[in-house]
Amino acid sequence: MARNKYPEVTVEKILDAAQRLFLTKGYEATTIQDIVDELGGLTKGAVYHHFKSKEEIISAVSDRMFYNNNPFETVKARSDLNGLEKLREATRLNQADTDRNSLTLASIPVTKNPRILVEMIESNLKVLTPYLRELIDEGNRDGSIHTEYSTELAELLPLLTSLWLLPSVYPGDRTSIRRKFRFIGDMLEKMGLPLVDDSISRLIDEFVSQIPESFYQN
Repeated sequence: MARNKYPEVTVEKILDAAQRLFLTKGYEATTIQDIVDELGGLTKGAVYHHFKSKEEIISAVSDRMFYNNNPFETVKARSDLNGLEKLREATRLNQADTDRNSLTLASIPVTKNPRILVEMIESNLKVLTPYLRELIDEGNRDGSIHTEYSTELAELLPLLTSLWLLPSVYPGDRTSIRRKFRFIGDMLEKMGLPLVDDSISRLIDEFVSQIPESFYQN
């Protein structure tokens, strides 16, 4: 059997096709066969050679979308912003990314999978926590942030926003999720990190309103 000389090209084709389908049909309505049909010549076996499951594909799609439009890298070199302002701007840029938000909404049911949850936690610790820690430390140095717990907050914030607010993990409705978000904002402010301003509150409120009713658990 001939070997694929360019496996990275095949992976990109798979992710391109999957991303299009997830954003147009939705994650649950998309099958592996749908992805294969988009690839024009690749077999289902070729897809499974690179990805063990549809859950693994959406995780890879999500990671790629983040790195291709990384809000933390966008704000890092901005000399017109202090540490707190960079954190706020990175948060606004992240919430304003409509495609990534659409994928996040589509992937909510996937988070019922314990393996996916573990991967989310590991990704948060490896990727998001260092970015957050860097900007919190910068804010402490320039006086825009005043906290003794930069490491702890950098670890805790991704857990709260990516897991605690998920209705598939912690059952709730829109009212309870908005209340949790207000709690996070108040807690951060009391810890010396006043991250949440009116613009971020509006973006989060809009995002919560887009979560399909079927994803909420009472």
